Amino acid sequence: MTKMPSITDPLKIGTRGSPLALAQAHETRARLMAAHDLPEAAFEIVVIKTTGDNAALIAADKPLKELGGKGLFTKEIEEAMLEGRIDIAVHSMKDMPVAQPEGLVLDCYLPREDVRDAFVSPGVARLADLPQGATVGSSSLRRRAQLANKRPDLKLVEFRGNVQTRLKKLDEGVAVATFLAMAGLNRLGMSHVARSAIEVDEMLPAVAQGCIGIERRLADPMTERLLAAIHDAPAGHRLTAERSYLATLDGSCETPIAGLAMLEGDQLWLRGEILRPDGSEAISGEARAPIADAAELGADLARRLLAQAPKGFFDWR
Repeated sequence: MTKMPSITDPLKIGTRGSPLALAQAHETRARLMAAHDLPEAAFEIVVIKTTGDNAALIAADKPLKELGGKGLFTKEIEEAMLEGRIDIAVHSMKDMPVAQPEGLVLDCYLPREDVRDAFVSPGVARLADLPQGATVGSSSLRRRAQLANKRPDLKLVEFRGNVQTRLKKLDEGVAVATFLAMAGLNRLGMSHVARSAIEVDEMLPAVAQGCIGIERRLADPMTERLLAAIHDAPAGHRLTAERSYLATLDGSCETPIAGLAMLEGDQLWLRGEILRPDGSEAISGEARAPIADAAELGADLARRLLAQAPKGFFDWR
């Protein structure tokens, strides 16, 4: 018999303290409560401050690669799990490195939200309406490279911080527009902030965008069974292909990479794009395969794109 979490011995859910991270932890708790008919008090949300939450780093508006990459948002949380201070960790999957520390595993995904990027601007309705030479802000190397590729006339500036911080910077006139994930805005109940959603044909999203992943200790069968009840298989199939693609490309926050897998019956359709950081060149491709071959599909598409990249394409790595 599985020992269930209880009011006296709650399951500890680790998360960052940003409004979006807390919304994702609350969604996870609600799904676990419903799946196992447990009270809210059987789960304790534990906020862990990560290096990436340092206010001075956010204010500095430096590229993520200069600050330490994706591990900035996960290292302290994963240490807490390995030390037994928390039982599970809730993550935005697009922030997650493709490899987990020894002893931890990511095999539970919640149903995927809107994967599109949101166009956010006080005075411009759509990306296509941006005037010549406009200043736009983004901390995403992928978005910046895609913008520079399509609109070399735009002036791109670094833009860090949570949704509230970025909106404040727009109000202060640091830029006329910025970009967020539609998924995050939807989860915060702030979808009205988006002037428009950018279709994936216009701007292919980050790998795993819109997906919440729940990490656990490998040697914890009780938690494995608890999470299995809320795992969304379609999201799992799509993420298997996308993260295999990313791993084969050696994807990190230093690499402008976009990728999206869609389910078509028992098949997966994967699209991918790799870019030079300055947007001077973009290479894209697509492939299809049965769901059972999701990991191989991702690796195959990545190898095809790498084979098309001219000498020196990855010199910025």
